[in-house]
Amino acid sequence: MTWKTPALLCILIAFGLLSSYAMWRVGYVGIFTSSFANWGTAQVFCDLVVSSVLIMVWMVTDARARGLNAWPFVVVTLLAGSFGILFYLLRRGLEAPAVRRA
Repeated sequence: MTWKTPALLCILIAFGLLSSYAMWRVGYVGIFTSSFANWGTAQVFCDLVVSSVLIMVWMVTDARARGLNAWPFVVVTLLAGSFGILFYLLRRGLEAPAVRRA
């Protein structure tokens, strides 16, 4: 295990606590409705969507190269945002390094 795994776990726990608090305060729908409260928050939300889509494309490509199934992580990303990406990075870190292509 490298330093990356404990760092990812700390990020996952901190993000989980923040997300849980936000869900408790405003609910799942409230998170999305506040994303469109004004043009600034809408831009940040759209930026997050674009980033997540690009990362999901990378996840699928990386998983194929490693012989992993990325689709459960893609579904979690679609439903719960960065949690899917963080879980994939944790899973990826537990695998042997991919063979580098020349």
